[in-house]
Amino acid sequence: MSITYQPNKRKRAKTHGFLVRTKKFGGKRVLAARRRKGRKKLTV
Repeated sequence: MSITYQPNKRKRAKTHGFLVRTKKFGGKRVLAARRRKGRKKLTV
């Protein structure tokens, strides 16, 4: 087995970041749910 997680801040932000979330309907739902739950951090 190889080590699969190779951390990369830029890629992480580009895939799971706030701007990406706000662009899609599902992402907006994710943000809304996290706000409702009272998360300190909404995205990465």
